[in-house]
Amino acid sequence: MKRQPIVFVGSVVLLALLCSFLIQPKKMTIWMMGDSTMSIKDPNKFPETGWGVAFADKFEDHVQIVNKAKNGRSTKSFIKEGIWNEVEAEMRQGDYLFIQFGHNDEKIDKPNTGTSICEYKRNLALFVARARQKGVFPVLLTPIARRSFVDGKLADTHKGYPEAMRHVADSLDVTLIDLTKMTSERLTQMGEQQSVKWFLHLPPGHQNYPSGVRDDTHLNDYGADQIANLVTTAIAVQQLALAKDLKSR
Repeated sequence: MKRQPIVFVGSVVLLALLCSFLIQPKKMTIWMMGDSTMSIKDPNKFPETGWGVAFADKFEDHVQIVNKAKNGRSTKSFIKEGIWNEVEAEMRQGDYLFIQFGHNDEKIDKPNTGTSICEYKRNLALFVARARQKGVFPVLLTPIARRSFVDGKLADTHKGYPEAMRHVADSLDVTLIDLTKMTSERLTQMGEQQSVKWFLHLPPGHQNYPSGVRDDTHLNDYGADQIANLVTTAIAVQQLALAKDLKSR
């Protein structure tokens, strides 16, 4: 008789564990591929921050963000260096793949990095096709705008690359988040002076930048968070399935 309560308690604990396992939501993975505007930075680069870092904080704990973006990479170098092979091998059905390139593809003077518009589109189409073969949902993101003002107006520094990505998204029916357009509009609204607060501008004396820095391509931690907010807003507006996993803001 004395053993019955122990058996009963053991059964209850086992049942509770099984129920807990059954109600756990499936872990979703969002893979991120791109360049330095998205990537994780070394601590000695702070406050330089890729927007992918801030983006990872926008989701519930059961969503895993794997940020494979690397500084200086293009669609070409991402493939050549084998980073794409790593991502492709590890992606699983039901995952998402966020693809943002353009900043370095446009550097056609660098033969190991720069791509022609045709090669850029071909590489993007490859990523999309391979992702879909594995049951992964691709999302294309045009490159964020640089803070480049000429006579008080924001200049287009990305040439034809954002439009090329838009064409790929349209022709292959891929979800597109047009960050070039969204960030250009926001920077224009803020103006040349106020938009500085998004980028890596520091006076001399900072521990990581003793000589100071004026960088209108790379984001600081505040700017990265603002870009991440734009992306999560686009996710909600486009009613992507992962919108339900966004943290309440």
